[in-house]
Amino acid sequence: MKIDMLENKGNYLRFKLSGSDYSTANALRRMLINSVDCFAIDKVTFYENNSVMFDEYIAHRIGMVPITTPKGYNEKDEVLFSLEAEGPKTVYSKDIESKDKEVKVANDDIPIIKLGANQRLKFDGRAVIGHGMKSSKFQTCIATYKQIDEKNYDFYIESFGQMPPAEIFKRAVSIINSELKEIAKEMKK
Repeated sequence: MKIDMLENKGNYLRFKLSGSDYSTANALRRMLINSVDCFAIDKVTFYENNSVMFDEYIAHRIGMVPITTPKGYNEKDEVLFSLEAEGPKTVYSKDIESKDKEVKVANDDIPIIKLGANQRLKFDGRAVIGHGMKSSKFQTCIATYKQIDEKNYDFYIESFGQMPPAEIFKRAVSIINSELKEIAKEMKK
């Protein structure tokens, strides 16, 4: 099996996977989408919300905002985010403030809610680490491939912003290697 990088620009990456089969290509795609851990705001506590939207609806929108996930964090880590806003205004993801300068909103321009005059929104949110099999809020990318011929595939990875696509790729390959070692160890028993 061989990997040739074709393009690595901004939030997307293209590479050619050669000498592989369909099941391996699909396993790689699924690992890219579902298994790479990242931060997402998972628990939200509302202190004030007199907008026209329910707390649960706003919490869902907040949870879908991509959060940067640098190396060195694990599933025991939590990062506190907070927001306090008053209308009339549109609240954007950039208005959600992190207590950790390394872990922050990945895209500033995601609209959360439009507040009318005298409407207020105040909440704290806790970002935790998870993976896409748990919830789509923990997915890091879109990953697709096109089969060129029997053993060659063109892959495309587009990051949502939690980390660069090359880092997503490296972490996915590391997970595959770790799981294969675990399988080999179990097979020896």
